[in-house]
Amino acid sequence: MDKAGHLFTTNLESRLVFQGARWTGMNRRSAMWTGAGVGMLLQTTIEVMDGFSSEWGFSWSDMGFNALGAGMFVAQEMAWQDQRIIMKASYTEPQYADFPILGSDGISSTTLRERANSLYGISFAERFLKGYNGLTVWASSNPSSFFPKEKRPDWLPAWLNVAVGYGAENMFGGTENRWDENGVEYRIDEAILPRYSQYYLSLDVDFTRIKTKSRLLKTLFHTINWIKVPAPAVELTSRGRLRFHPLMW
Repeated sequence: MDKAGHLFTTNLESRLVFQGARWTGMNRRSAMWTGAGVGMLLQTTIEVMDGFSSEWGFSWSDMGFNALGAGMFVAQEMAWQDQRIIMKASYTEPQYADFPILGSDGISSTTLRERANSLYGISFAERFLKGYNGLTVWASSNPSSFFPKEKRPDWLPAWLNVAVGYGAENMFGGTENRWDENGVEYRIDEAILPRYSQYYLSLDVDFTRIKTKSRLLKTLFHTINWIKVPAPAVELTSRGRLRFHPLMW
């Protein structure tokens, strides 16, 4: 989930900076390299700061997914001068249980809700950025854009996308559900609350392909085009469970 977040963020930053550079009149190629460069610069700055943190540390794998996000933007711009596959995100607030988790000292206790508040924050903005149990990262592709204009099917809306998503559930620690708090160790039994991945297939909207003469709407559509639109979805988990969501956000 962390790596998916790096890919999504760098891709989004590259696209937004590119659009801003084009708005100033910069030619496409220069705007492309400016977008990718700024996206990588922003994420590299964060990674370098992590390198000075005893809790996190510098990660080459994070840098690799940052480069993949920027590279995904550059590759499509060079091949098509169009972003036919864009990274998006959505968030659904999980309902964390309040059952007690006993500490290693046999006295102290906490709950999943308290652990989630400590790990992911309390506000919606914090949870959206860090709440991996509720976050889904999507690769949203526009089928219509792969057809030549004169051969595009009339029944296929130009703004309709197909999205493939990735999420995860029951994460309360970096690599396992174990953590220390005030010198006390807490652990969640994997048999009771297993960590697993989630894979989604859904529909989406590419707002930038909705035709409008309004400059305000065009700006708004480009600004919000990183948000996955609520739609029906099929979910397959790494534990083999298949589920249909009438409305997936």
